[in-house]
Amino acid sequence: MIRFEKRLAPSRTTTILTPIFAVLLTMIAGGIMFAALGKPPLEAIRIIFWDPLFDPMFAEYSRPQLLVKAGPLILIAIGLSVGFKAGIWNIGAEGQYIMGAIFGAAVALSVYPAESAFIFPAMIVAGAFGGWLWAMIPAILRTKFKTNEILVSLMLVYVAEAILASVSQGLLKNPEGYGFPGSRNLQQYPSAFNEEIFVNSGMHWGVFTAFAAVIFIYIMMTRHIRGFEVRLMGEAPKAAQFAGVSTTRLVIFCLGFSGALAGLAGMFEVAGPAGQITIDFNSGYGFTAIIVAFLGRLHPVGILLAGLLMALTYIGGELAQLMLGVPGASIQLFQGMLLLFLLATDIFTNYRVRIGGAQ
Repeated sequence: MIRFEKRLAPSRTTTILTPIFAVLLTMIAGGIMFAALGKPPLEAIRIIFWDPLFDPMFAEYSRPQLLVKAGPLILIAIGLSVGFKAGIWNIGAEGQYIMGAIFGAAVALSVYPAESAFIFPAMIVAGAFGGWLWAMIPAILRTKFKTNEILVSLMLVYVAEAILASVSQGLLKNPEGYGFPGSRNLQQYPSAFNEEIFVNSGMHWGVFTAFAAVIFIYIMMTRHIRGFEVRLMGEAPKAAQFAGVSTTRLVIFCLGFSGALAGLAGMFEVAGPAGQITIDFNSGYGFTAIIVAFLGRLHPVGILLAGLLMALTYIGGELAQLMLGVPGASIQLFQGMLLLFLLATDIFTNYRVRIGGAQ
């Protein structure tokens, strides 16, 4: 009989190395998948992980794109990690991301074509508010009616997608768009455009905010009483209750905080790389950020590195599709393998395999 026995104290070294093992296993399994699809596996892996950074033909364009892709992933994941640390599972960041984009774009489009230095800051506030407001629904339902925030936040993603489809064809539709769904392009509206801070660097205000959030969360989790409460709630809930930590207050804080950051990510995206509200605006960043959070071990620095790695698979995946004709779905599967192998290797980090009868 094979059974798993929980380790009293998982090895810190193994815990740190596990994400690296997960990446290596993903490369191996991904290579097998590409071979099964009739594509050269080693070349596919090289294109995904190496060419965006070092290929002389693509690197000049791909390196700035790394920050563009990593920005929203890091911003959303850093917010999710706070809740996950406390055992509060916000799975609906994708919906909060969408609502932040809608709120942010709505502010700009409501005053179009007026030009003012206050429009973009107002969009930032509105985007954070939109994400926060959407996250308050599972927060209030959990604290008042003891509902499961996993299911509620996840179901709200589909509601947000329905709202996105509705406003892109109605309330926010471009009146000069010849009947096509979608809002005006904010890249052509100077006061609302989230332009690069440094030209050709990929560093727009969303990326800057993501890096600032990493520093802020690191300080909060290691130096502030709220970070201590979050960690205590996740590691020893009963001890947290004895210490007087309010579960209600913490649930509202964690869900609201992660929702606000997801909303900010959506606003920066719609005002920058995406440019407009469309039916297919949502790109799955909210779900991918869950992988980033766990791949980074819920640690701010780990999330920063994991976000850059995941962004690399996005850009490398697009290159692989272009150069090898790899199906887009296989790239998504490849990214999903990261979480699968991380969870699988985590079992051996936290549990010891025993063969034989129970003692």
